[in-house]
Amino acid sequence: MDKLTLYTSPSAFPNPQRVRLFMHEKGIAQHVEERVLDMAPGGEQRGWRHLKRNPWGETPTLELPGGGYLAESVAIARYLDESFPGRKILGEGALEQAQDVMWNDRIWVQILYRLTTLFHVLHQGLGPKLELTSNPQWGEHCRKEALSHAGLVDRHLSDGRDWILGGAHPTFADITLCTAIAFSKFGPVATPLDERYEQLDQFWQRWKARPSFRLAYADGGGLQELSALQTA
Repeated sequence: MDKLTLYTSPSAFPNPQRVRLFMHEKGIAQHVEERVLDMAPGGEQRGWRHLKRNPWGETPTLELPGGGYLAESVAIARYLDESFPGRKILGEGALEQAQDVMWNDRIWVQILYRLTTLFHVLHQGLGPKLELTSNPQWGEHCRKEALSHAGLVDRHLSDGRDWILGGAHPTFADITLCTAIAFSKFGPVATPLDERYEQLDQFWQRWKARPSFRLAYADGGGLQELSALQTA
């Protein structure tokens, strides 16, 4: 397969970061050229050049070898997981794949999406050029929902398992949870899940020890905690 082009964002942006962390965990990052858009304050993702690739004006967006584009983090990860050899990050076999979808959806919808909504409506995330809605009450509701559902995941991990599905290696649901924890610690979000839940803290520490994590967050992720990775 020819080298692919991925239009993406710095690692502080959690959705494209899910794909970046997936690529390093899969060991295929060398096969993908990343083009990091100027998200803020430039708003390059909403300019006409990127809108021709992705009318939703979002990252990540994968340019396909035969022409055309693929968007949405899970869709891109599934395509790459099937296109390259190696461990299937999105699950081996029908049951594991279904379980990974189940947990990924729970974590994305109830935790990470809540935190990203909080970011956009409570703090005007990407600035007045791109943010059209301010709703502090909804932002605080999203914070409470994210914390509540994070508690359920923390309880799920309390039986001694290292990863969501209980296997020896992380799956995509674990990647989504990792990026959710990282984003929860980002300054304007200010809802650090690892400080509130013991199992999530241990989960976060396991990820920080993985080579894939250090490569994916090489720019520091906008976190002082990870700033040393920028010079590693």
